[in-house]
Amino acid sequence: MKPKVIKTEADYEMALAHLESLMDAEPGSPQEEELELFAVLIENYERESFPIGLPDPIEAIKFRMEQQKLTRKDLEQYIGSQSKVSEVLNRKRPLSIGMIRALHQGLGIPAEVLLQEEGAEITEPKYDLKKYPFTEMFSEGYFSFFNGTLQEAKEAKEELLTRLFSAFQGLTFERALPRASSKERMDEFAFEAWQARALVLAEEQELPPYTPGALNDEDIKYLVRLSAFDEGPLLAQEYLQKRGIPLVVLKSLKHTYLDGACFNSPSGRPVVGMTLRYDRMDNFWFTLLHELGHVCLHLDQNNFAFFDETESKKGKKESRDPKEIEADGFATKFLIPEEAWKPWRKANAKLVSKDEIRIFADQLGISPSIVAGRLRWETGDYVKYSVMLGNNTVKKLFHQN
Repeated sequence: MKPKVIKTEADYEMALAHLESLMDAEPGSPQEEELELFAVLIENYERESFPIGLPDPIEAIKFRMEQQKLTRKDLEQYIGSQSKVSEVLNRKRPLSIGMIRALHQGLGIPAEVLLQEEGAEITEPKYDLKKYPFTEMFSEGYFSFFNGTLQEAKEAKEELLTRLFSAFQGLTFERALPRASSKERMDEFAFEAWQARALVLAEEQELPPYTPGALNDEDIKYLVRLSAFDEGPLLAQEYLQKRGIPLVVLKSLKHTYLDGACFNSPSGRPVVGMTLRYDRMDNFWFTLLHELGHVCLHLDQNNFAFFDETESKKGKKESRDPKEIEADGFATKFLIPEEAWKPWRKANAKLVSKDEIRIFADQLGISPSIVAGRLRWETGDYVKYSVMLGNNTVKKLFHQN
């Protein structure tokens, strides 16, 4: 039989039979060289046609235990408690990436065996797991795809964070965070986690494609007029969704002091996020218009992600980013146009009654809370008109506690 690449089962059977006939070849003879050649051809065919799977990871661990005369207690440093070791070896608990990394480094078990993937390698953790507010994230449903307990989640922390942050799809952001006072500690890792969850929630909204420039001045004016309705925030969300812009309502995490945010998704769709940290209509509408100001003015400049505390700093220009001042101006202009505000304030320079606020709001076709909120900010008197701000009316619309 002439040597050739084996391509079929029939070729393989003939090659095996021919190899058998050469087994008694004399050392150094042409028959021995032919035997070696056919052995290589057969091996190549078998490797491609009958691949041998990777060893079972649990059996690999048991084999290493037998090799090194290890007890189950010896495995606790790699797997955890005695009960975890027992559950892993009895196949009642899957190996976490942390366990796999420890077993690979400590016992020298190949990564591809533990990961059950040819050529796989184990890298160092991508995220500093201790820096994220993991318990708070868990309680707020950031890992809705996970059904276990908090303790079980902590054991799979690396996998859960990796899956959550996959929402970024490798995209990096230049995050513009609120300026912290001397008494505040901003948690940048909490902002990252909040943004990832907001992206997940945005992707869950089934929206039409977004066209850059989809919001013009008339659209913004129409949105503001929706404030006149009790369910205005929901109507605004629906209006934006029809234009391909998701409005995500997501509670803020501790040490973020966050009211609103705005950034592009990996697909290029702008995402507007709100926390409803202050459950008031006036705060909702100012924050929404502030973020839409970023959408219209700033999101085409690099890959910015804006995170805003609009409540205490709106209108204050000291040490503020020019983009934030521009977004404030955008919100102020569209909520109450200056050509309407200035003459009304001139005519009502002293104490303004609640009825006068309502009449002016009706004339503009907007919520009285917007007028009352601007009066409080301009006068610096945050006691007056509290009952007109729409307190405790927004969160319930979005079914938030």
